[in-house]
Amino acid sequence: MAVRNETLPMATSVAGTGHRQSRFSPHSLREPLIYLALTALAVIFCAPFVWLVITSLKPADEIFASNWIPTEWRWDNYADVFNFAPVARWMWNTLVITVLAVVAVLLSSSLVAYGFARIRFRGRGALFALVMATYLLPGAVTMIPTFLIWNELGAVNTFWPLWAGNLFGSAFYIFMLRQFLLTIPQDLVDSARIDGAGFLRIYWTLMLPLIKPALVAVAIFEANAKWDDFMGPLIYLNRPDDYTLALGLGTMKESVQELGTQWSLLMAASVIFTIPMMVLFFLFQRYFMEGVTHSGIKG
Repeated sequence: MAVRNETLPMATSVAGTGHRQSRFSPHSLREPLIYLALTALAVIFCAPFVWLVITSLKPADEIFASNWIPTEWRWDNYADVFNFAPVARWMWNTLVITVLAVVAVLLSSSLVAYGFARIRFRGRGALFALVMATYLLPGAVTMIPTFLIWNELGAVNTFWPLWAGNLFGSAFYIFMLRQFLLTIPQDLVDSARIDGAGFLRIYWTLMLPLIKPALVAVAIFEANAKWDDFMGPLIYLNRPDDYTLALGLGTMKESVQELGTQWSLLMAASVIFTIPMMVLFFLFQRYFMEGVTHSGIKG
């Protein structure tokens, strides 16, 4: 009995030592290392934007200095940029075009995607393949024919060419929304038909609320595309008062190169240009990630 009593503590101590050693196994360091690597990558990717913000607050004579932190924080640069150029007008033009484009592409693409996902008709697969084939065409191929069409309609130097094309849908968004619509059980559609609902009523009252995450993802994609669009306004807009922010920043860059001392104002305008899309993404980040995940779009 005495021998057993002496061996039990030894066995317990050995087991406890082994347990403590297994707690510090290499597998337990995997998660901290992953978070450390992600943090390092986040810092690297955020560094240019941090530099942009700091540079926008520097005096003009310190723009190209080696020091990151300015000797004087010039918050007046953000007020001066509105006097240097019609930034408020450009921002309003960009907002109008973006909102109209987002609403148009949401309605058209979701309606077409609903037809391909829920309405059975002859040749549906071939027609869907034809729609997807249009996505393979580069924008440079259709740029000149599209311009000639809008020119014949007398819409050049107006906002119409920058958003009205979205009324015909987008192949990428049609595919994305169709993938999301296919995940909705057919029993819901059958129940609505039994209750007497038609195709358009099912689309408006049943399908659109159920695919809200995918719609938010499409809205963010399209809003970012129109907000950053430079080529479209450059082709169709000629009056400076009609410029968008992207095109206006290009003209500001030419003015800065001529004046040579207004780089801080250009940086401030760039920050103003960037912030709205950042706020939009962070406000709807949850819906955006859910919509991208369920629609099968991964990158």
